[in-house]
Amino acid sequence: MTVDQAADQRVLAFAHTALIIDADLDLPRVLEPELHRSAEIYDEVLLVVSARTRAVLADAAADVPGHILSWGDPASFYQRLGSAYEAFRRYLAAQHQAGRRVHVIAEPDLLSTVDARFHADRAAAYLAYEAVGNHTFAIGRSAVTCIWDHRDHGDAIIDAVRATHAYELTGTGPAPSPHYLSPERYLSERHDTPMRSAPPHVDRDLTLHDVAELSALRSLLGAWAADRGFAGEAIEDLTVAVVEVATNGLRHGGAPVHVRAWHHGDTLVVQCDDAGNQPIPATAGYYRPHPLAATTGGRGLWLARQLADVVTVSAAPGRTTVRLLFPRRLMQPQA
Repeated sequence: MTVDQAADQRVLAFAHTALIIDADLDLPRVLEPELHRSAEIYDEVLLVVSARTRAVLADAAADVPGHILSWGDPASFYQRLGSAYEAFRRYLAAQHQAGRRVHVIAEPDLLSTVDARFHADRAAAYLAYEAVGNHTFAIGRSAVTCIWDHRDHGDAIIDAVRATHAYELTGTGPAPSPHYLSPERYLSERHDTPMRSAPPHVDRDLTLHDVAELSALRSLLGAWAADRGFAGEAIEDLTVAVVEVATNGLRHGGAPVHVRAWHHGDTLVVQCDDAGNQPIPATAGYYRPHPLAATTGGRGLWLARQLADVVTVSAAPGRTTVRLLFPRRLMQPQA
């Protein structure tokens, strides 16, 4: 057991587990006995997995009592990464409040819905949520098992999976991961893919010197998003997220705040640069803010992470950069 594991018994009691597979045969071999163990312990097993994984598990699931298993739609859970993380947290909290123990088995959908150039950014962003989930999902004595397919993700991603899960699922059940790091340590030590430079020519460019100019930013972004095919709630989410980040820059960073917006295919990208000199905590925006945060600060980045798909923060002396990604396929309202 590592120092990080010994320091957080609450995490160990919660059991955040990674199932890393290299072939379809690994799924029933490892997960079938886990499903049967869960049927004896939990009131419900919620599976939020791909169609491919569901098909592979069909025979194994058939042997588990029907009232124990339920199936979630990955498309509805993984619309945006921050809201996916929050949806799982709310589900676990509601089940705990109802006196029910549940086991969530999830398979993150990170690759099928975004342009390949953003795969690394989206995987890194989700792994940060995986890390924080060791604390935020530790509600009662439920469990979360995350399926990661080595065929879809490189060695660096799989290494990070092992660092963000306290356990790894084996054929004999969950075993403590010797590579596990506490959320704070993982977030402070992780090495994200370097942020690519903004393109020399962007769709929109605005420099803000005062909060009075935020209404102009909101109008500019709303018209731009509409021109790029966004509509309704998707436009509102984009404008609110960016205005929250720009407001943070003006109030807590340092004016001016330089906002640039551009697109890659159907994905809209907005970057806010301020002149801030204050370091940003590695966990900023990952934990749900206290209700009083609406008046005392600390809410803006969390809200931005809920509304955008990916939010990346980079801080250097004299400059803080926040980049937000809004894939159109994810942001449009569901029928």
